[in-house]
Amino acid sequence: MAITDWPESERPRERLLKHGAAALSDAELLAIFLRVGVRGASAVDLARTLLGHFGSLNRLFAASAAEFADIPGMGSAKYAQLQAVLELARRALREEITSGDALSSPRAVRDYLRLTLSNLPHEVFMVLLLDAQNRLLAAEELFRGTLTQTSVHPREVVKLALAHNAAGAILAHNHPSGIAEPSRADEALTQSLRQALALVEVKLLDHFIVASQAEPLSFAEKGLI
Repeated sequence: MAITDWPESERPRERLLKHGAAALSDAELLAIFLRVGVRGASAVDLARTLLGHFGSLNRLFAASAAEFADIPGMGSAKYAQLQAVLELARRALREEITSGDALSSPRAVRDYLRLTLSNLPHEVFMVLLLDAQNRLLAAEELFRGTLTQTSVHPREVVKLALAHNAAGAILAHNHPSGIAEPSRADEALTQSLRQALALVEVKLLDHFIVASQAEPLSFAEKGLI
């Protein structure tokens, strides 16, 4: 049955307008994005198929164009639309932490890092550089590694901080394993970078580990910085 044949009170778009987006399920929100279904399946049915196939919203967002097209009814146009929505979300979050105190918006920082790093198949190390008011100056991917490790050079992090005249820095890297727990190597690297940045009077404010199966882990909250 098409969604237009449903009772108005059950239609995702009407429910969103009446109750707000937070009241809808993942499948209902995705159905509004899809707009239409395919033969024999409504947009909600198709949304449920997508979520069932990929297992989670994060995994769906990280899908390649080829993986997305494996689902009947999906193609390059829908994939491009989805990527555009995700990029708009990243830019909105980046605006928030650029225009205000990043440390007073920890949720925005976490969400930005999750959208940027979660579900990547390889390990990536990023540095967020802040001015004296903790406003974002730059977010740079410095190193890209394998599934298990990446080589991070303190001198490159220091050079980047000096190039932007930064007063503070937030580090971030992802764990493709899906587990957001710091290893001893992660802790040792954090202390090495903290000491290197301190030599040029740049304060290391935090280090986040981003993984698909958990909230981004904050070293500062864990007392590891």
